Amino acid sequence: MFDFITKRSFGINLLIVVAFFFGLALLFFSLLGVITRHNEELTVPDVRGKSVKEAMAILEKAGFDADVRDSIYIDSIPPLSVWVQTPDKGARVKVGRTIYLTVNKVVAPMVKMPDLEGLTFRSAEMVLKSVRLNVGDTIYKPDFATNTVLQQLLNGKRVKPGTPVAEGSNITLIISSGTGSIENPVPDFVGLTFAEAREMLNANNLSAGTIIIDPGVTDTANAFIIKQVPTRRNEIGDFNMVRAGESIDLWLSASKPVKDSAQVPAQQ
Repeated sequence: MFDFITKRSFGINLLIVVAFFFGLALLFFSLLGVITRHNEELTVPDVRGKSVKEAMAILEKAGFDADVRDSIYIDSIPPLSVWVQTPDKGARVKVGRTIYLTVNKVVAPMVKMPDLEGLTFRSAEMVLKSVRLNVGDTIYKPDFATNTVLQQLLNGKRVKPGTPVAEGSNITLIISSGTGSIENPVPDFVGLTFAEAREMLNANNLSAGTIIIDPGVTDTANAFIIKQVPTRRNEIGDFNMVRAGESIDLWLSASKPVKDSAQVPAQQ
């Protein structure tokens, strides 16, 4: 072999080497399509809504790799189920392509409850969506501020702004329906405790307006109403009228007022 190589000219040997490497290159490029599976594509199956374990098994059986890329919390699907897949179902991709999955969290993250009171219903709905909370029941109550949120409730209890609540929770909104169209006589609150007055206000779909408290009051709930505006009767003895949703201003004192039951207002 040594003699065979050395007895030939350099040019012939060079041609042999070039031909040898040319043959290797030709063989490599002819097999490249087989190695890389060129033009071999598969359709991505739909694994959304399935558990992570089941989704990975389906993808691997179909010739793909699978990887969990992100997580999100959606209260309408089971924990650890696939919410989004990339590439999406029906896409034509190469064999062995990695399919990235976004799965649902097991535990809902906590968010701070926003302050919705005083906002319109549309604004409150947008604020809730921005922090991944849902509008639950809507309860309408007469009040002069039409279509504004009066109270925000979670599980039937009033929830203060800033309170941590689970993402996806349903928030009940009590919304003002405006004042009523029917006028009724103003109830008589004088002589009642403030706790009793609040019950009467709720029963008559009225709200407490300005509350003025005497310095001697230490227990507001058991303080007595000594004055109200509007009063039950006017200067000529007729009933003052009020609509549902309007407010009554109250004055509180530690001493119960003495009402003269013998005095009958003049009727005209």
